[in-house]
Amino acid sequence: MFAEERQQLIYALVTERGRVSVTELADRFSITTETVRRDLAALEVSGNLRRVHGGAVPSDKLSTREESIQERAIKRKAEKLRIAAAALAMIPDFSSGSVLLDAGSTTETLADLLAQDPAANGSDELVVITNAMPIAGKLSTVAGISLQVLGGRVRGLTQAAVGQSTVEAALRLRPDIAFIGTNGLHAGFGLSTPDPEEAAVKAAFVTSARRVVALADSSKLDTETLVQFATLKDVDTLITDNEPPADLAAALAEAGVDVVIA
Repeated sequence: MFAEERQQLIYALVTERGRVSVTELADRFSITTETVRRDLAALEVSGNLRRVHGGAVPSDKLSTREESIQERAIKRKAEKLRIAAAALAMIPDFSSGSVLLDAGSTTETLADLLAQDPAANGSDELVVITNAMPIAGKLSTVAGISLQVLGGRVRGLTQAAVGQSTVEAALRLRPDIAFIGTNGLHAGFGLSTPDPEEAAVKAAFVTSARRVVALADSSKLDTETLVQFATLKDVDTLITDNEPPADLAAALAEAGVDVVIA
């Protein structure tokens, strides 16, 4: 196989999976790791990918790059639906208790399922807390749900309330379970997001909840963005759509995180 042809296949793999490792590519193409690194260097020079420790990611995976909630909503819809369905099954009793829904496209999918679930329409009410305007709109009129919206400055990009008032309000609560979205989940860096204000709110959610469940499709795995808001040890459960890479799987196991593959 010519180097140009192999590099095109590597680029396609990075685009499809969101990250590839040097050892994985070496095994796949039966080449040395040194050859892989030369291929990755050539692809980086041409702007097709970005090299990271141990592998490569798409060139658009910069630490501060952030898509709008509308852009995220149309991507990986099937995977997010499976993750949301697994998350819904973790809410044991719709007749009582409290649930916190972080802002994000996967948590918004969970809100869609929550609004449609007949178990939510019982005689008692499930308290749902959120800082996400789209989620609030979906749940505001659902019978069986008592909605509490955390106020603050609303970021247009994510339609999430942020700021000191949001953080303070979150820290005064103690929800039974918090479903948290993340832009990146990494063995060493933990959970992260590009915006410092969003990170502060997410950190408050993680601190306040009795149980923390991270919802992250596999494109977020092995990814670092600018601001860490939690370590792996802060998370009780991760729900994702594919097996994490080996190093991340080992770190999750060491941190005591239950991994659910939806």
